[in-house]
Amino acid sequence: MAVKEINNDELLANIIKGIEDVKGNDIDILDLRGIDNTVCDYFVICNGNSNTQVNAIANSVQKVVSKELKDKPWHVEGGDNAEWILMDYVSIVVHVFQKHIREYYNIESLWGDAIITSIENKY
Repeated sequence: MAVKEINNDELLANIIKGIEDVKGNDIDILDLRGIDNTVCDYFVICNGNSNTQVNAIANSVQKVVSKELKDKPWHVEGGDNAEWILMDYVSIVVHVFQKHIREYYNIESLWGDAIITSIENKY
């Protein structure tokens, strides 16, 4: 049986939908494809206002991607304290932060060569 190749555009769209469904904030997509030696094609970064919302965002992303694409993350970490949950979909890595933790680590500045697309909040 052939393994269905997941399209990055479809995966990105479903990850964004999962974030927006539970009102995740400040969504940025970092396109890393033009940078040498990166571990994936894209980072999706967003934040929630509490550990409860950070967990809800991660759960929503997993639920939407599973339902729509029949895919699940290869690896998830950070759910215990829900300050920073990392979800690894191999070609796309999702970072869900609490706002103050996101500001502290400032991942976007570490990947200054990436093309960053910010998604407007819908609410």
